[in-house]
Amino acid sequence: MKTRLTRYIPLAVLVLALSGPSGPAMSQDLAAFEQNVTEFTLDNGLTFIVVENHDAPVLSVLTYADVGSADEVKGITGIAHLFEHMAFKGTTTIGAMDLEAEYAAMEKVDEIFDDLRNERHKGHLADPERLASLEQAFENAKTAARELGRSNAMDEAIDRAGGTGLNASTSRDATRYYYSLPSNKLELFFALESNRFLEPVLREFFIERDVVKEERRMSESSPVGRLVEEMLSAAYKAHPYGEPIVGHMSDIDSMTRAEAMDFFRRYYGAGNLTIIISGDADPAHVKELAHEYFDRLPAGPPVEPVETTEPPQIAERRVTMEDRSQPVILMGYHKVDINHEDDVVFNVLSDILGSGRTSRLYTKLVKDQKIAVNASSFTDFPGSKYPNMIVFFAFPSKDYTAADTEQAIEEEIERIRNEEVTEEELSRAKVRARVNLIRGLESNMGLATQLAYFHVLTGDWRNLFHSIDAINEVTAEDIKRVANQYLVSKNRTVASIVTMDDGGTE
Repeated sequence: MKTRLTRYIPLAVLVLALSGPSGPAMSQDLAAFEQNVTEFTLDNGLTFIVVENHDAPVLSVLTYADVGSADEVKGITGIAHLFEHMAFKGTTTIGAMDLEAEYAAMEKVDEIFDDLRNERHKGHLADPERLASLEQAFENAKTAARELGRSNAMDEAIDRAGGTGLNASTSRDATRYYYSLPSNKLELFFALESNRFLEPVLREFFIERDVVKEERRMSESSPVGRLVEEMLSAAYKAHPYGEPIVGHMSDIDSMTRAEAMDFFRRYYGAGNLTIIISGDADPAHVKELAHEYFDRLPAGPPVEPVETTEPPQIAERRVTMEDRSQPVILMGYHKVDINHEDDVVFNVLSDILGSGRTSRLYTKLVKDQKIAVNASSFTDFPGSKYPNMIVFFAFPSKDYTAADTEQAIEEEIERIRNEEVTEEELSRAKVRARVNLIRGLESNMGLATQLAYFHVLTGDWRNLFHSIDAINEVTAEDIKRVANQYLVSKNRTVASIVTMDDGGTE
């Protein structure tokens, strides 16, 4: 086990230090902040990062599982998100009433579902009477199993302890579980969290699966949501970034509890988890509790990164969706991952072209030409771990089309390829990067989120600070070079909604 213990300085001092001028001072900011941090790794590979902030008797806790929807394979898309739901359903001790009877009841549900799924797979040859009988038996079995356990026991325990903000999220790169609670309830967190990942019971699996199916339907009912999915599907022919986080309906509909447990055993070993504790915590006490509660967690099998790489795009790809909704244009260009030296250049480029009301796109399309009600850009989409995209988008104004705004965006991209950005624009982008960092560190949870992100994806939480140093080193020449290398037509996917009237005409 490796460890480093340090002394505490108030978080407010850090924020004030970061508010100062950029440049060499950032290394001093990092040195000051490191005094707040204790980092250690258990023998099973589970890493803890403790950030002291004794301003109030509260703390925020975040468990970062280095697994997201990009780690799924064909046939079980959506399982990372579904397991996130199941991780709140209790364990062999939390929420258990009669565990032996509950397991037997859940196995009965599984058996009936297997029969039901097999009958459904027969398609038009399926026996309608047998289908109806199995569906009724399936519903009855789910109800019977539900009565043998308390699926909300974990939530209730956290609520009784004064916990707030209990939630989780699944992205293509990771799954995060987080909440805040009084600092005198720290051991409760350790008891609940260790049990969650040691002895989970997937209660109400098929009931929760129906909740996820409803999320899938909501996504399909959103025109912009459908357009984004279509764009990613067109942009990624090989890499799983092209798959939806919530999964495909047919995969969700056929998913089993056994598949979810297999996914858990593969990806939720201690070596694939990082826990951040930010707030009123004593690092020495945290380390004692970590040994007591988490040493027993298996390391788990080694988790390899996604091996499939997206081949270079050789021609522009287009998706046009006809809908009675507001028109929109999305233009995505392939770019590098977070650990490539050019990634930070894209951050600055995106800021200048599409961040806020002073950006080039907003100024031209919204303020000057008035052909759009909004125009912006974002980067690191749909993830950061693997090569991803920078996306430009606009919502046309009344009487203007997606094609009108596409042309205006293209003109600004052409301009940034041919002309160097001004020193004023470059300076503003660097200031905004620093301001955004400060905002992300102002709360215990914001701090935990940022540290987990940088620690897992880049290998060291200190890169949160080094990223500002890297941004300060970006030059106008860098932006022009990257624009000419990546922002070219053969490297882009364009997706648009063409508004149709009730008669089916544009």
